[in-house]
Amino acid sequence: MKNDNKKGFYFKQYEAPSQSPFDKLFGIFKELITHTSGDFDEAIEWLRELDVEYSLTDEQYTIDDFIEDLKKKGYIRDEVKDDGSSGLGITAKTERAIRQQALDQIFGNLKRTSSGNHKTKQSGNGDEHTGEFREFHFGDGLERISLTESLRNAQINNGVSDFMLTENDLVVEDTQHKSQMSTVLMIDISHSMILYGEDRITPAKKVAMALAELITTRYPKDTLDILVFGNDAWPIAIKDLPYLKVGPFHTNTVAGLQLAMDMLRRKRNTNKQIFMITDGKPSCVRERDGSYYMNSNGLDEYIVDKCYNQAQQARKLHIPITTFMIANDPYLQKFVNKFTEANQGKAFYTGLKGLGEMIFEDYETNRKKRIK
Repeated sequence: MKNDNKKGFYFKQYEAPSQSPFDKLFGIFKELITHTSGDFDEAIEWLRELDVEYSLTDEQYTIDDFIEDLKKKGYIRDEVKDDGSSGLGITAKTERAIRQQALDQIFGNLKRTSSGNHKTKQSGNGDEHTGEFREFHFGDGLERISLTESLRNAQINNGVSDFMLTENDLVVEDTQHKSQMSTVLMIDISHSMILYGEDRITPAKKVAMALAELITTRYPKDTLDILVFGNDAWPIAIKDLPYLKVGPFHTNTVAGLQLAMDMLRRKRNTNKQIFMITDGKPSCVRERDGSYYMNSNGLDEYIVDKCYNQAQQARKLHIPITTFMIANDPYLQKFVNKFTEANQGKAFYTGLKGLGEMIFEDYETNRKKRIK
């Protein structure tokens, strides 16, 4: 606001806009629906318990009012459940909102750059403007000339009254090539992901949702496929991520890697990579006759050798594997080190905190590499 007594301005402390009752509850609801793997009834039950403990609502706006608003805004709908009963379930609009919240939580505090930021170190006739200018050189395309900067140079060099645009006034804007990346994200859904009193699957889901939202909105030319692996491996759609659950499974890492490579073979992009989130040792392989060989006691040489073979196969296909091991057991580190060496990939030994940041940074780093 202008000060009447003297030139200048005065400022007051910034006051953040208050959240509406709906928005406050909706943020909590999105978190709960992720933890309950899309179970609306369970999420609302948790929300009611939190309301009793922390007084989230008042007489003016209740949990029932919140549910009605969810319906009106298109976040939930009536549906028939698997057991034949009717009830409420979340919609695609909610699934998108959950992915966006995951993106904000995991990547929101990281340094952002302009849209389409996957660049190579070479500048030239690319398809992305850098905002940096240089003198025109013979061979530069006319479409790269910055008219505004060139006219400005002409006015400075020749004046307005005797205006003349010469080759020496011309300025071009540098561009950089945008490479495309095809990524497969492997998520371990073996039983160990919820053992020992630690929920490891929910953070893994959040990372997957955030990565999916990042790629589809910021890098639409890139591709992301997601698969899960337990006794077997199978692909899942991005929209199915909120509903992902751990099963009573062993860890068939071999099946996951085989499926990931099959997916990437079908991609036309030159740049390909596999991200694998796991917390345990490989403990299962499927034999040619369809039977399963399983061993949960330590590292089974027969199983891990098959994993090393898959790592080498991916290397031959120029597909690096980045392993995010949510465990720090020494014998597991030894396995991961040998696995990484066979593939010449990378490995991170990480807790749940910071997992998203690691994946984001590694994705950005790998995306900057252009394989010609």
